[in-house]
Amino acid sequence: MVGAGPGDPGLLTLKAARAIASCDVLVYDYLAATPIVALAPPDCEKIYVGKKAGAHTLSQEEITALLVRLGSEDRRVVRLKGGDVFVFARGGEEAQALADAGIAFEIIPGISSALAAPAYAGIPLTHRAHNTAFTVATGHEDPSKDGSSLDFAKLANPAQTLVLLMAMGNLKGIVEQLRANGLADEMPVAIIREGTKPQQETLVATLATIVAEVERTGFSAPAIVVIGEVVRERERIRWFDTHPLFGKKVLITRPRAEADALAAKLWELGAEPLVAPTIAIESPDDTERADIAVREARVYHWIVFTSQNGVEAFFDRLSAGGSDARALGDVMVAAIGPKTAERLMAYGVRADFVPARYVGEEVAAGLLERTETGQRILIFRAQEARDVLPEALRAEDRRVDVVAAYKTVAVHDPAIAERARDADIWTFTSPSTVRGLIENLPNAADLARKKTVACIGPITAEAARAEGLPVHVVADDYTVDGLLEALEATGSTAG
Repeated sequence: MVGAGPGDPGLLTLKAARAIASCDVLVYDYLAATPIVALAPPDCEKIYVGKKAGAHTLSQEEITALLVRLGSEDRRVVRLKGGDVFVFARGGEEAQALADAGIAFEIIPGISSALAAPAYAGIPLTHRAHNTAFTVATGHEDPSKDGSSLDFAKLANPAQTLVLLMAMGNLKGIVEQLRANGLADEMPVAIIREGTKPQQETLVATLATIVAEVERTGFSAPAIVVIGEVVRERERIRWFDTHPLFGKKVLITRPRAEADALAAKLWELGAEPLVAPTIAIESPDDTERADIAVREARVYHWIVFTSQNGVEAFFDRLSAGGSDARALGDVMVAAIGPKTAERLMAYGVRADFVPARYVGEEVAAGLLERTETGQRILIFRAQEARDVLPEALRAEDRRVDVVAAYKTVAVHDPAIAERARDADIWTFTSPSTVRGLIENLPNAADLARKKTVACIGPITAEAARAEGLPVHVVADDYTVDGLLEALEATGSTAG
């Protein structure tokens, strides 16, 4: 039984991630973030049992019975619950049913929204200047019913912070009870909706005005309510919703295997990544030539890698032939950029040359300085790459072999067009990602007028403009980090 945390996938614990990555069955809730669910193995059986106001996939009794049945089938089952397993999540009831059925289980706690949402809103639950305690209670119980378990005389304590979960439906009655029990009308109240997510919104008012403000703004669940003097600290220490990219939806068009790192960084910046790979990496048309080039690597003076994918393809082929980095001998190695060089280091190879600017023209200039007429150079690259580099080298009498390490193919998926329409910002990391989007969204040029288009460098920007897309952001540093820095610099107007 695993707590998924409050929404930000970065708040998932390491132990929870390991459990999800090794499960046979995943039973998950409405509040479990999509990137967390995606950690499950491809062959895992995923069962959605989400419950939100007025829409229950299964009743609690049916969910409990399902867990007992699955637990009896000798499969590794993860019950993924939003927040923490035992904080107003009915995890105790589910665990009790498993125990009664003799089914072994373990509990992996998660970060509760009661703690995380105020933190992301810049509201400390305790503060020496305001309080010495905080109380977490459910607001799902009707405060006007006979025999309520909530003691409003104690909850209406100005010296403590009160955190209410699932309180939106009964907010008016709760506020009336707190006021009736002496809590001052001017006591600050914050309601945090979709806490820790890019959609997070925070509404601040007072006990006397909060109900009217909720009605005026249409604030709705899922949200938590924080009542106490600590709410006053928000304006000074709010941090999450001040990020330049906060709340923006950012389209990621690069291959799926390369999208996760960018998506994780966007989450940290408060943006919502929309992963929509427009291209995929496949073996080149001439695999035999690639095999020969790798096998005969020592005949070259230099080998040039123009992408991380090229590095992966080279060493995959080297390994398949029973060799490793030692097969390179004293061959010199060039990498087009720091990430490609970093990937080479993972195989124990230090790049002898990385240009200051990560484009073919700079690679050519650097190699011409480092080589002599007649020396052999292998360029291991994408099948459809530009010919600027080999042509510049051949023009100066270098013997150049251009070998396709892989090819990029367009991905055709209706979800790409849907996510592109929904996004505020489109990002492109290669000309092929641009062409892949155009194939999925023929009217992209018209739609792009209402978007911010960001490109990793001038070559990609040129490809975007050739397709009729306006380009608003071009990274000075032609890396993913450089692209993010450029987006942050214009984030307040992006989209």
